Parts: sequence; structure tokens; C-alpha cells
Amino acid sequence: MLPRFIAAATCAALQLLPLMAAGQQTEAEEDTVHVYTLDPIMVEGRADDLAGLVSSASTGFVGASDLRMRPIAREGELLEVVPGMILTQHSGSGKANQQFVRGFNLDHGTDFSTRVEGMPVNLSAHAHGQGYTDLNFLIPELVESIEYSLGNYYAEIGDFGSAGGAHFRLTRELERPVFKTGVGANGHRRLMAGGSVSLGSRSSVLVGGELRSYDGPWEIPEDSRKTSAMARYLFQGTTHTFSLLALGYGNRWQASDQIPRRAVESGRVDRFGQIDPTLGGTTSRFSVSGTWERSSGSTSQQVDLYAVRYDLDLFSNFTYFLENPEEGDQIRQVDDGRWTVGANAVHQQPLDHFGRAGDLSLGVQLRSDASDLTLARSRARIPLGDIRADAVRQGSAGAYAELTTRWSPTVRTIVGLRGDLFAFDVESDLQQNSGTATDGIVSPKVSIAWMPRPGLELYGSGGLGFHSNDARGVVASLDPVTGEAVSPVDPLVASQGAEVGARMATASGLVTTAALWLVHLDSELVYVGDAGRVEASDPSRRLGLTITNFYRLDAGWTADLDISFTRARLVVDDADSDRIPGAVEQVITAGLAYDPPGNGPFGALRLRQMGAYPLTPDGAEKARPSSLLNFEIGASIGDVRLSAQVLNLLDEKDSDIQYFYASRLAGEPPGGIEDLHFHPSEPRQLRVSLGWGL
Repeated sequence: MLPRFIAAATCAALQLLPLMAAGQQTEAEEDTVHVYTLDPIMVEGRADDLAGLVSSASTGFVGASDLRMRPIAREGELLEVVPGMILTQHSGSGKANQQFVRGFNLDHGTDFSTRVEGMPVNLSAHAHGQGYTDLNFLIPELVESIEYSLGNYYAEIGDFGSAGGAHFRLTRELERPVFKTGVGANGHRRLMAGGSVSLGSRSSVLVGGELRSYDGPWEIPEDSRKTSAMARYLFQGTTHTFSLLALGYGNRWQASDQIPRRAVESGRVDRFGQIDPTLGGTTSRFSVSGTWERSSGSTSQQVDLYAVRYDLDLFSNFTYFLENPEEGDQIRQVDDGRWTVGANAVHQQPLDHFGRAGDLSLGVQLRSDASDLTLARSRARIPLGDIRADAVRQGSAGAYAELTTRWSPTVRTIVGLRGDLFAFDVESDLQQNSGTATDGIVSPKVSIAWMPRPGLELYGSGGLGFHSNDARGVVASLDPVTGEAVSPVDPLVASQGAEVGARMATASGLVTTAALWLVHLDSELVYVGDAGRVEASDPSRRLGLTITNFYRLDAGWTADLDISFTRARLVVDDADSDRIPGAVEQVITAGLAYDPPGNGPFGALRLRQMGAYPLTPDGAEKARPSSLLNFEIGASIGDVRLSAQVLNLLDEKDSDIQYFYASRLAGEPPGGIEDLHFHPSEPRQLRVSLGWGL
């Protein structure tokens, strides 16, 4: 069934190419955000004043100049430009970050859709977690912009989009070569370079790369070794643009998973120590993608084709000696030779209807994943036997239409309809867990925007979204560990969302957005510590308020303040057990930056505060709040840029992430001990860098 599905999807993609008789050419500059609409806009830095252009208060665009002034420790932290989003880590630098937004503990990305240059980053039926989103392959200096949309009211966002989505666009051309080298505490070493070469008046080639190593503050050095590379061929014609992009990434590391509080309090290990010193992994990602845009008159088309090769070999131990007192509970998760191939096509045109002017957007998204997955027991990375091995093949096809109607100069409606079909095929080492399944879902979306006066726009939005569940759970009938019968999970889990919001811009340069939102999820995913996995649970409901403020004081100074409050609850009869473990309900981020044109000093200060959150359904155990203050100062002299970053400026001894579950250390009772497990925030550290051409 699946080979026929892939063949049909490929043929459909090829049939879309002739539709590109008319398209929109969008020129790319290093510090430009591109909105692919019939009336393109170009935005320097950050653009929150998007009245008249977007369908909700929860959409934003951030360009390279603003991203450059955000001191970060990890590539994934670029996503923290999304209001209310926090990214942390519970293991080594080569692993995907933990994500939190709008009261969702997203794990590694289950309900937040992330794309890079049209390619989906979320991985379905992943060896470690559904929707696994690893952004470590990015080179921050070569990220041109991030577009984000919170909520499930956008027709172009499909799987994993219940909380929203973000789209990274990478640099297309560099005006001059760039170079950056840096050193820092705990073995931090980094080298980055890139440049463009003109192949004539219309073509160019860009190449860039990064080498990075890091040991961290851990008793056993992380010994992370990262290599990333990027190459792009760009052709810009009078009516069309073509880009061919290649990305490569490899990493290896020793991990430092979460540790139990009792082990630190008893002096058994330091807070930067490990219970199992043999954890870690290797990973790689290689991709090739092509994007073709054409324009003719007032219509536009864009087609993306992509192929991604991905590998992960990961060793973890969450419960130590609980399940196997002799050999220990270390597990090995392998995602071997995964191929993800797909195509996206979008057609846009003006459309007069109901006597009113409007725009019509039609899109198709095709995707196929094929991977061999293994879950095995191990000790000190020595294999002890497979728990399960599966060959997973999954295909999906999504189509959507979105109609914008301008009823008057001040009132717009945006109505969308999306349909998705999924096919699952699992060949397991246990026949009882082999099988096929198909499922589909229809997701309507609607928004209304009203501009009562210039500088103020009000919004109302509603829609349905969804996430897919792991294909192995969709066809499973037997627990491979206990041998007990299990019921298959639903292939697709629906969500319902609504929002009212406002966007206000003042003449002084202050832009404020406010959104009061609600989302209901038909099945929550809850972390199970003793198995190192998430499982489907009860439905959930989240109600929240998000307020963002961005103030451009002058050509050099900017300030921002984002506040997000959420009430997240399971929909259960017992009100005493309705908390969602890991649901962060309060996030505050703020920043102050000075980066004037030309030579001279620059600097940035950023605060991130994450409130307390429940660790158990009854709320008896809670994670303590945490704060992080990062600081950067430097100077530009001609093409040279010298800077110093101080991460965790106040040296707060907080935790990146906290869990509560049972584990067993050597010598403890057979049933283990329920305890808080945490991964500490890294201590204050200094990093200095020297750049040229940035």
C-alpha cells in the first residue's frame, strides 16, 4: 500500500510543476523577512506591526538583525522569539531541546510544527519521541528570519500544529564573506565562516559551515563535537526564482540526563554529576531541497521539493536499576537511515467574490517517512538484547484552501479548510505489532480582522488542528516488555482552538499585541519516567493570555517584554487530579538591546523566567520556578565585531527541567523511590568571539 502511496504522491508533485506558469518573485537580502503574499513586504529586524497583513494577533516575523542581538547557548533557543516559548535541555548538546509553550509540555515538539525552508523538522514515529524536533543543525548567523503563528487557525499548518508553528528561512546571499571564531568556559570552541560567489548577473552560490566543541560543567565532560554545513545555488530571473539548498550536520556527545534529588542531597553525586556515566549518542542530518517561485501578473506559485536523510543512536537511563537490578535500565534508541521526502505547492491569486475583493490561496503538502527503529537494552553501551525492532513507513497528503475577503477597507475575513490523509505501515519483530492503518481528518479555520482606526486591529479566530500519534502505537496489540495485550491508539488526535486578540502600534514605536486564547486537545500526552516515553492520556483544556510588547526607541535601542499566563487542566471527573505534569503556566521574557548602525559599542540583556509547574496530576509535587539572565557586550570597528557573552549572569542554581517519578539507585529497595529528578541549569560562563563581515 505505502509504495503506491509514495508513487502517487510523487506523481502529484510532478503534476503541480506546470501550474507554475505564474508566480511571485521575492528577492532575498540578509536582513529581510519575506511574507509570501501578493503584496510582498520587506521588514528589517523584527516586525510586529502587521495590521492588515495577518489573520491573528499571534503571528510575528523576526529578522536577522534582531536574532543577532539575542545571546543564546543553544541553536534551538532561536525559537524563543515565539512569545511564551521556552526551550531547555535534559540531556546532551546533540539532543533535541525540550519545548514549552501555551501550557503545552511539547516534549521535543509534539504539538508545535517547525519547518526550515519548507522542510518539516518534526519527525513522526521517531525512536525517542513523537514529533522530535532537532534544530542543532542550524547555523545561527545564516538564519535570515523566523515566522511564527500560535494557535491552530492557519490552513497551511497541518500535523503537530495544535499549539502553532514556526518557519525558519535561511540566508540566500551574503553581501560579503563572514567569519566568526569564539572560545569560552567549559571547553567551548566555535568556528563559523560563509560567503557568496556571483556566477553572473542572475546566479550565485553561497557556502557556509560551522565547527563547534563543548564539554560543559559536567563531572564527565560532554565532549560534544558538532559539524554543520550549508550550500545554496540561487537563480533570480525576471519572472522566477530558483534555489537549490544542501544542508549537512553531524554530532556526537556524552549525555548528562536528569538525576534524582536524593542522590545530590545525600552527597552521592554532585549536581553536575551522573548516575550512569555511559550515556550519550550520535546523530546526523543531510538534506537537499529545491524551491521554485514564479510570477505573472497578479498571481503567484511556489513549489518545494525535499529529501532528508537522518540518523540517531541514543543511550539513555531514566530509572537506573528499577527494572533490572543486575544490569541496570539503560536503553538504546536507534533511528537508522530515515528518509523523509516530500513536496509542497502553493498557488495564490486575487479573487473577486460576493462583490468584494479578496485573495485565494491553494496548497498541497506531500510527505513520506521510512525508517528502521530499534529499542534495546544495554549496559555501558554494550547490547543486552532488543526490546522491539520495527520498520516504519508513513505517508501523508494534505490539501488546503484559504479565502480572504475584504468586506470593507477595515474588515477582512479569512476562511480556510484543510484535509489530511495518513497511511501507516509497520513491520515489527513481533507479528502482533505489525500492521497497516489509514486515517483522515478535516480541519476548518476562520478568522475575522477589524481595523477601527489606523494603528489598531482586532481579531477573532477559531479552528481545528491535530497531531499524529506514533505509528507503532497505532497498530500495536502487545506490550513487548510485559507481553500484555494493549489497545491501539488513535492515529490522529484532534484539537479545537479559539482566540480573540488585538494589535496596536503607536507613533512612538511601541507595538503591543494581546491574545486571549483557548485550546482543547482530545488526548493529552503524559511523560512516563520509568519507561522513558510518553503515553496518551485524558483530554485537556488550556486557557491563556499572551501579551507582547516591542519598542523601537530609535535607530539603536530596542526593548521587548512578553508575558504569557495559562491555566492547563486535564478534562477528568476528579478535580483533585486534573493537573497536567510539565505544563508551564507562567512565562515572562524581556530584553533590552543597543545595536546602532556603523561603528561603536553594542550590547544586549535578556531575561527568561519560567514559573512553577505541576509534576503530578494532583499538583502535590511542583517544579520550582527558574530564571535565566544572559548578557552580551561588544564593539564594532569597521568590518570587525568583537563581543563577550555572559550566560546565566546571576549564576542562578536552577533547573532546566524537572520530573517526578520512581527510580532506584544501587542498594535501594526493589520498588524504587518516587523522587524529583532534575537537569541543572548550567552555571555562569563567559564566551568571547571575534567576527568579520557580520
